[in-house]
Amino acid sequence: MDSAMFDFRNRTVLILGLARQGLALCRYFVAAGAKVIVSDAAPAEKLSAELDALTDLPVTLALGGHPLSLLDGCDLLCLSGGVPAQIPIVQEAIRRGIRLSNDSLLTMQLAPCPVVAITGSSGKTTTTTLAGEMLKRTFVNSATTIHVGGNIGTPLLDRLDGVGEDDLIVLELSSFQLELFDPAIAYGPLAGIGPDVCAILNITPNHLDRHPTMNEYTDAKLNLVRHLRPDSRVVLSGDDPVTQRLTSSDRRPDTKPLPVDWKLDALLAETSIELANDKIECIYFSRTQPLAAGAWLDEEQLVYNGVPFCSRGDVRLRGEHNISNLLAAAAISGAAGATTEAMGEVARSFSGVPHRLEEVSQLGGVTWINDSIATAPERAIAGLRVFTPGEQTLVLLAGGKDKNLPWDDFAEETLRRVNFLIGFGQAGPMIIQKVRDWAAFRRVTPPECATVTRLEEAVQLAAQLSRPGTVVLLSPGGTSYDAYKNFEERGEHFRRLVGAMQLQPM
Repeated sequence: MDSAMFDFRNRTVLILGLARQGLALCRYFVAAGAKVIVSDAAPAEKLSAELDALTDLPVTLALGGHPLSLLDGCDLLCLSGGVPAQIPIVQEAIRRGIRLSNDSLLTMQLAPCPVVAITGSSGKTTTTTLAGEMLKRTFVNSATTIHVGGNIGTPLLDRLDGVGEDDLIVLELSSFQLELFDPAIAYGPLAGIGPDVCAILNITPNHLDRHPTMNEYTDAKLNLVRHLRPDSRVVLSGDDPVTQRLTSSDRRPDTKPLPVDWKLDALLAETSIELANDKIECIYFSRTQPLAAGAWLDEEQLVYNGVPFCSRGDVRLRGEHNISNLLAAAAISGAAGATTEAMGEVARSFSGVPHRLEEVSQLGGVTWINDSIATAPERAIAGLRVFTPGEQTLVLLAGGKDKNLPWDDFAEETLRRVNFLIGFGQAGPMIIQKVRDWAAFRRVTPPECATVTRLEEAVQLAAQLSRPGTVVLLSPGGTSYDAYKNFEERGEHFRRLVGAMQLQPM
């Protein structure tokens, strides 16, 4: 690596976006001696918390938009995760030959220790957390510290000075971050910077409001496996039709059909050639089929390389998708040195990440579940499948902002499991119409439905409908951006709304 390339003293760095990744970039570049300009499309009055975090930093602010003049004299353009590469100022930077980066790319380029990197359309935060916990328990009595970050929790870029050579970094990476891992536009070297262990959990339709096609979304995800060292290990799902096709036919599990309308065959064939290197070890996990090695479900036992580490009945997490997440975490952490003992301890004790099928309250015999992370129909489907039809009265709160994703499978699952559907937010009316249209197509009766504007109205209506034995599930299927900064803020609001009901006289 050319160390001079990473000497930012007296160089001008423009950062777009004042979310947590943008703030980490600000802190890092100020400490590196750069002249830092930070721009956010929002006005100052909507950024009070972020501006408070910058109080002691000598940065130049440009708020309320991204004028192209900011590029004059710019040496490097960095994007926070929520800033699309398609906006005019980024495209103009590319035209001028200004290189792009983000906190995760810089972290991988500058990390002084091995890196584990995890991406996927769903399950990546839970899997990253689980893998981190398995590694922490493995190395609890050693000099190795496990640092978990990236798209989860706190970015690590501005904390690299506290990372040692014997440590281990575990990163969650989104497609927004990975789309900049492109040699045509990226700052600094990409060849050989790839993680020591990387994982693609699954690739299904997501974020198609930002990535124009399924092909382009998948292409961004695959950037994770395009810059690997020969000794890297790649963990892939044996149950996902996309990841199954990333290795040659003699090394992969039985494949599932790939939806024709995704138009991914050429892209996957090209990337498969790049992975077809005998020195790169490919490790699979599967909930549905036995494997020669890796992690899989053997009847009622979760096993890693043939060694059982947890009985299915001892898993605390809800849902079949979380069995897959546990197997993925075992395969990933095992590739990085975790023991089966540590895998079992975590599998038996871990109760979940906030906003992911989180039980908020048991109030008057009514169970309230916060699954605000479900920002795509597929994630909402996974939440619905936790609940067996007929075992409870299920009230579903769905809505938010649509990402131009298919809703037919969601509608089918809703017809099977939901007794009352409450649509809220921008996408609420659309979701209810999709369910009613699908019911008409299937010639079945849809659940009772109602449309409201805000989440608080949805919670109030759900409370009125609920009787002992009811489960109220917030699993929106849409993003939070029609009313909230992120899904966490939406989930926290749901918690407060439910908590306030506990204070009311019954």
